[in-house]
Amino acid sequence: MRKFQWKIINLFFISGALTLLILFGIRQGARILGRKYWNNTWVDQLFLVNRFLEDFFGFPILATISGIALFVCIVLLLSRRTITTMNQLIEGTNRLARGELNQEIKVKSEDEFGLMADHINRMAKQLKLSMEEERMAVQAKNELISNVSHDLRTPLTSIIGYLRLVSEDRYKDEVELRYYTDIAFEKSMRLGRLVNDLFDYTRMGYSPLNRADINLVELLGQLAADFSLAGHTRQDNVQVMFTATEEKIMIAADGDKLMRTFENLLSNAIRHGKDAGRIDLTVNRDQHHAIVQVINFGPPIPSHSINHIFDRFYRADASRTDQTGGAGLGLAIVKSIIDAHNGTIRVSSSEVQTMFEVRLPFSSSSK
Repeated sequence: MRKFQWKIINLFFISGALTLLILFGIRQGARILGRKYWNNTWVDQLFLVNRFLEDFFGFPILATISGIALFVCIVLLLSRRTITTMNQLIEGTNRLARGELNQEIKVKSEDEFGLMADHINRMAKQLKLSMEEERMAVQAKNELISNVSHDLRTPLTSIIGYLRLVSEDRYKDEVELRYYTDIAFEKSMRLGRLVNDLFDYTRMGYSPLNRADINLVELLGQLAADFSLAGHTRQDNVQVMFTATEEKIMIAADGDKLMRTFENLLSNAIRHGKDAGRIDLTVNRDQHHAIVQVINFGPPIPSHSINHIFDRFYRADASRTDQTGGAGLGLAIVKSIIDAHNGTIRVSSSEVQTMFEVRLPFSSSSK
């Protein structure tokens, strides 16, 4: 692409041709005027001066100077648009250097200048996007530190407080001592869960998936049985009702991470729907996806929280107590795992039920 190079060559050729044409016209005009005013004194003096200069320099000096001046004027006139384009590019790069990224360089040209302007505009947009992403990353980091500090400090403060009472023998009897140590143990378990959630969430950014063909029906059936045997549901008087439309639904996925996903969804459903006494866990399929639904029949999620339910550290219940859940990382972990599997998750909530629906693509062998 050498459009600008040819434009410069054409500019000089056209300017030279126009210069010769104009000089020729001036010469012919001078001859006509010279014949008309031949007997005037000033005409004789002009010819004498011109002849003297030609003899002195050895070439027609007046014609040469006039030609050069005329050539320069024509070049400047014809290159005015190109010079304007160059000035726009210079001003645009100066604005870019000053950090002014909102104004585009408006250059309409099909040569290298137009291409350069387009590249500079795209570079400015990319730089602006990168700066915005960096700003959001810094903000997210600060929020992460703030939220983690808050969630870790609360149980840690309780642990330190009760252990200080034990250390200073500030208890009445063995029953009160056991009470203090039980609370410290419960808070330390909560602290451990918070640290594990935080570790799992941060690890999702770089931990690769160990994909394998797994039977989703078998995985979910085992998970429902584990919840029942381990006492998760009996403690809260909740039954997990598992139903599947088929005995075998195969997907290519990381079994451990999917198990963690549905563990979080079931734990969340039990926590917020235990008063109804029942959790529905269903799995079926359509043409392209395996569909898993976790349904509880507890209080609805507020409408203003639906769009933020998968944000990290977001909780529909703003009070940060042990009874209202963890640090707000569980559903964020779920969303990260589902996204890593190229799946989708959505939530719908009404006065009747709250449903989390996960869609996962099939493995090639199950189609």
